[in-house]
Amino acid sequence: MNSPVPLNLLSFPNGEIGVSWSDGREDFISARWLRGSCPCAACVDELTGVRKVYPEQIDPGIKAEAFSPVGRYAVSVLWSDGHDSGIYTFDALRELCKAEAGRQSRPASRGEGGEW
Repeated sequence: MNSPVPLNLLSFPNGEIGVSWSDGREDFISARWLRGSCPCAACVDELTGVRKVYPEQIDPGIKAEAFSPVGRYAVSVLWSDGHDSGIYTFDALRELCKAEAGRQSRPASRGEGGEW
């Protein structure tokens, strides 16, 4: 069985990101959580694997400005703080979405958002 892939990513004005998956699942993840979980070398030490940037250190007002597919396996995000070097594999994005769903409940109102 193939792993689910994101069909659509939406950036909402409240700082949330909506993800629609190929298996019908829909997730909502905070931009701050996703940005603070960036896997790039600037955010995670390449030699030790120790995280250098955490969600708590990210501006609560961070927004995803644009999403770009990376091949058929990942997505990159341009953040409102200018950061754009992280590549989130679809599997990693799915796991981050699941972790976020376990951390907090979904807000009632989302507003309109930009699309991938």
